[in-house]
Amino acid sequence: MKTLFNALISAAALSLSMLASAAPAPKGDVLVLLSSETVLPLRDGKTFPSGYYLNEFGVPADALQQAGYRLTVVTPRGNRPQVDQRSVDPQYFRGDAQEMRRIAGVVEQLTQADQVKALPDVLASGLDRYAAVFIPGGHAPMIDLANNPLVGDVLRHFHANGKPTAAICHGPITLLAAQDDPAGYERRLGNADTGRAQGWIYSGYRMTIFADAEEAAFEASLNGDKLRYYPARAMATAGGDMRFAKPWAPHVVVDRELITGQNPFSDRALADALIAALAKR
Repeated sequence: MKTLFNALISAAALSLSMLASAAPAPKGDVLVLLSSETVLPLRDGKTFPSGYYLNEFGVPADALQQAGYRLTVVTPRGNRPQVDQRSVDPQYFRGDAQEMRRIAGVVEQLTQADQVKALPDVLASGLDRYAAVFIPGGHAPMIDLANNPLVGDVLRHFHANGKPTAAICHGPITLLAAQDDPAGYERRLGNADTGRAQGWIYSGYRMTIFADAEEAAFEASLNGDKLRYYPARAMATAGGDMRFAKPWAPHVVVDRELITGQNPFSDRALADALIAALAKR
């Protein structure tokens, strides 16, 4: 049976392919980093289906393309990333189902199987060509990005070169990969003795992520199951200078090359901040 997401993209594919043939030369290349995984581990051995949030990926991606940037999608294994079905909902598109369908078509074009790159291959070919890196949310980055040393290598490149690094909602948890032992730190998350992240390149940066109150609302929908840890607490413990707006309000924090958005409703503001940062380079 087709998912709602698959049904949405069929109507948008033709018009997008027609637009692509008339696209101007790109201003630059942006790397879009997504999870390979679709099953989020919870406490007590439980799991929950996950993926990227449609608007958190598609709205900034669409804005970047309209601003003249070319996007390269990468996952750790080079497999096609999957949408979190909970995000296929007009509420994340200001109630506009037609806009949701249009963005679904944008995402479909970007995530064709032959378009998605494997992270080791992207690193091997070099990162100099990319003007920025963008990390969408959904809970999936908690599975295989925050604990991945290769992701840390990507982040260190953009950090060292002062190139924009943008992440939204749960995407900022990925920043924990740029420390001395990301896999070990991720295993300890949720314990009282986790402590500051050693060698973390973003220690002391102002940043935001999905807030505790927002995460508690999500966790309440799990029928009694519990997350292994709350991302906002993990980032604060690691050494981030966390800044939050009221729950569900659009909120973006910019500190040096780092651009972070708090929740799904920060998608447009994050896109604007990233495009503005790219324009300054």
